[in-house]
This record gives sequence, C-alpha cells and structure tokens, in this order.
Amino acid sequence: QVSSGLRRCSMCQVTCVVVVSTPSTFTFHPPTTLPVHAQITMSAAAFSTSFVGRVAPIRSQRLASNNTGAKCSMKALPSWCPGAPRPAYLDGSMTGDYGFDPLGLGADPASLARFQEAELISSRWAMLGAAGVIAVEALGYGTWLDAPTATTQTYFGAEVPFDIATLCGIEFVAMAYLEAKRNEETDPVKRCYPGGAFDPMGMSKDPNNFAKMKAKEIANGRLAMLAMLGFYAQTSTGTSPLANLAAHVADPWHANVSLNHAALPFPYL
Repeated sequence: QVSSGLRRCSMCQVTCVVVVSTPSTFTFHPPTTLPVHAQITMSAAAFSTSFVGRVAPIRSQRLASNNTGAKCSMKALPSWCPGAPRPAYLDGSMTGDYGFDPLGLGADPASLARFQEAELISSRWAMLGAAGVIAVEALGYGTWLDAPTATTQTYFGAEVPFDIATLCGIEFVAMAYLEAKRNEETDPVKRCYPGGAFDPMGMSKDPNNFAKMKAKEIANGRLAMLAMLGFYAQTSTGTSPLANLAAHVADPWHANVSLNHAALPFPYL
C-alpha cells in the first residue's frame, strides 16, 4: 500500500510531500493522537527503505538521513547572505528574489510591486548606459566625460546638428511621452514585459525560457547599476573608466581606490 500527504515540520517549517509505502499484507496505523514527527518516525522505523520526502525544486539540495534509513530531500530558497532571515513577503515567487530587504521597504504589497517595476526599468537603462559608456570610449569616439562639454555633439563619430541643451530637451519630452503611455497599462505584468513589438524574436513564448531570460535580465541589470555607480565615482579621478582600468592594470599598487583621496570617506591616518 502507498499513502502520501503533506506534512509541515514544526521545527524547520518546511512542507514536504511524504510518501510511505508498506507491504500489501501489512497495514500500519499509528495512533492519530501522536505528533506528526512520531508517526513518520514509527513508519520509517518499521519500513526503513520505504519513506521518501520531497519538496519542489528551487536551488540548492540537501540530503539528510538517520539511523533508521529514512531519507528526506529538501531544497532551500536562495539567499543573498547565508543564514540571514528572509522576510515573509519575499517568498521566492518574484524574479531575482534573494530575500534582500534589510529596511523592510517591501512589506507593503503595493510598494513591493512598485519597487520591483522601478528596479527593472532602472536596470534596463543602466545596461544601456554602461554599454554606451564603454563602447564609445573603446571605439575611440571620445569619453562620456567629454560629451557634455564638447562644442560639437557627435554620435559614434557622426555629427549631431543640436547642442547639448537641445538634446536634453528632446530626451525629456520623449521620455515623458513614453512613460505616460506605459503608465496607461493596468496589467502589472505587461507594464514590465509588454511583449509584442518589444519581443521581435518571440523569446517569451516558451515559459521556461522566458523565466530564465527574466532572471538573467535582472541579474545583469543589477550589475549594470553598480557599474554606473562606479563610473560616477571614477569622475573624481578626472579620467574615463577605461583609462582608469589601464592605469590600474599597469600599476595596481599605486593606481587603486585606496590612493584616491576623493574616493575615500576619510583622510589618511
């Protein structure tokens, strides 16, 4: 006979699907007054090779056993810091959820949805910005530090017939219009992942592939936001990111953040 059911461990608070199989000639009925742990232990002791506990796969896997031969396979949610407490509202259902919210900013569901959307949009702009900062300098078209002060604006070497003030005005109007149109969408999923013309290769049609692409997007977006923060900090050196990198590679002991007075929050002791 095979019996199964959901069991929630009172010690580790993990819900498992418990499957206990017994010989067809014998039926084991533990008293209903016994705790769940006692029932499972008694069943496993009587039939040491027939108890298997499973939970849905998430990330890392653990395999535990005791002297009765019982085995239980459990998988835990990923965490930004091993051992750090995970807020109850971060249950792993969101893309890129590692339980990081030390200030509790996402405790309110409406705020959590808004922060998730803002992070995604900012990530996309940061990826475009970081790629532009590096590509323009790497291709020899100047640096992002020179662009605001240049008398003639260029785009990958091609002259643009507008000054910097006019370009900023055009960008402001265009962004205001696009954001206004995006805010007309009431579906929270389509606000972030509109699909259609924004997915010309149809990469979102396969649910499994779509989930992987969303995880990669937010991971790279977070890295890009940190990269842009680093680019802003590097302006204190008066040189561009790739120039800073070249100087550090050439002389890492003398060209680093510890010797940059503007980067340190305190003077040398």
